[in-house]
Amino acid sequence: MPCSDGEQSGCGLKTLGWFALVSYIPDPLATFLDDLRRELTPGCRPRAHVTVLPPRPHHHDLEDTVRQIAGACRNVNPFRVELCNMEIFEASQVVYLGLREGAEPLEDLYRTLNCGPLAYRECFPYHPHITIAQDLPAGGAAAVAAIAKKKWAGYKGPCGFEVSALSFVQHVAPSIWMDVAVVPLGAPLGTPVGLAGDSEKV
Repeated sequence: MPCSDGEQSGCGLKTLGWFALVSYIPDPLATFLDDLRRELTPGCRPRAHVTVLPPRPHHHDLEDTVRQIAGACRNVNPFRVELCNMEIFEASQVVYLGLREGAEPLEDLYRTLNCGPLAYRECFPYHPHITIAQDLPAGGAAAVAAIAKKKWAGYKGPCGFEVSALSFVQHVAPSIWMDVAVVPLGAPLGTPVGLAGDSEKV
């Protein structure tokens, strides 16, 4: 079975047509993180999120897969994520924010959902994080991380957010991911969850 580098090494064009499962981060934290990513890697089109399932191919019925996600999410209550230090994945030279709180429920969701039509073998172990910069020139991560640490230290807004829903997304064009479905956590049995419209998310 092929493997996915996920966000630890960047998605690039290899994931066109692939799917992922994420939770978007709300403002004002999202605006800060998106602005920081654009400053550190000009030309990127970010939308701040934490990844539950990294990008993977999918060859099954989308409605069946969304029902699988919804069924698993009914048993999970919304939970808090708090961010901590700026770090580097040394193997892939990705700059990221680690989690002080919330890693365990994210890991539980990953283990629960990485099965059936969503099963995939990652090249790197799943490690919950917020990507800040990726696809950097060789040897450039340390300098970028130093700038990111200073910016993060000067940020005065909230450093956490609630994960209350997951978005199933597809990579439809370079740097563009489209929402396929939004699934709430802890929704009562029978809550309708359908495929999303055609609005694009980046």
